[in-house]
Amino acid sequence: MSSYALFVGCQIPECAPQYETSARKVLKALNFEVTDLEFNCCGYPMRDTSFESFLVASARNLALAESQGKNLMVLCKCCLGTLKAAQNFLAQHQNLRALVNDILGREGLVYSGSAQVKHLQSVLHDDLGVEKIADQVERPFSGLKVAAFYGCHALRPSRVTNFDNPYEPHLIDDLLKAVGIESVPWEGRIKCCGAPLRDKNPELSLETVQKRIAESSKAEAQVLGVDCPHTFKQIQWAFETLGGEGMGSLRGIAVYPQLLGLALGLDPKALGLDDNRPRSGCVANFLAAEHPIEPKEEPKPKAKAKPKAKKEDGGEKAKDAV
Repeated sequence: MSSYALFVGCQIPECAPQYETSARKVLKALNFEVTDLEFNCCGYPMRDTSFESFLVASARNLALAESQGKNLMVLCKCCLGTLKAAQNFLAQHQNLRALVNDILGREGLVYSGSAQVKHLQSVLHDDLGVEKIADQVERPFSGLKVAAFYGCHALRPSRVTNFDNPYEPHLIDDLLKAVGIESVPWEGRIKCCGAPLRDKNPELSLETVQKRIAESSKAEAQVLGVDCPHTFKQIQWAFETLGGEGMGSLRGIAVYPQLLGLALGLDPKALGLDDNRPRSGCVANFLAAEHPIEPKEEPKPKAKAKPKAKKEDGGEKAKDAV
């Protein structure tokens, strides 16, 4: 099995630390050994303002992993897409690689392109395998319906990310099935959550995520499976802004390591399900267990004033793009 360095990224420690915590516990339970290195930002925030800075930031992370003989296991799907894009650019443009290596050489690093970059879900699906995951399940779920949100940055451009079929993905469905969860077909599974619109047009961003929530509820999902911190934060923002209204059949959101951890028999509290918003500790009641766990009552947040779109020319253009 490949040797990995765990790339957590910047967003997860800030907005979804339970994602990292549950991932580490699941990896330990499955006997994965991961290394922690002093990574920097993946480079995504600089892609549109300083392309060379973006490449240097991404390449430094990759070179650091290479220097330790490691591949990268990534939790954030935006980081996955960014690191893969940097690899693709540097493979095609030797002049950019030379420029990057000139800068990295100041701290003794060299980028060669030898390190692989994979999302945690790809590692579980491809390196370990769904059959081995199913073999290690101690408490399979029963009757739980999850709407899997695949994530734009992981699916597109597919020739770069190599995560899954961008039109008919199945990787997350396979992983959910391995722990006894029904992955429901739903309209928004490969669509945008609205997070990229939030700074420019918060009204449209909220409208977009409301559509995704309504679509998943229409499919009678009880949980929205979200493995991107940007989408995770977007759902939480919508929940708090709308005061918990419009959630329909949805009882919570969860990242895959939280669901897998429950099925492996790990302590629900240690997986941080009640730290999600809306809280998701109730999903443990869908485990085939003799002593189901009583869900905590979900406090209804006070609805905040709905955001208004900024008066900028880009608003209508962005609306057309959804």
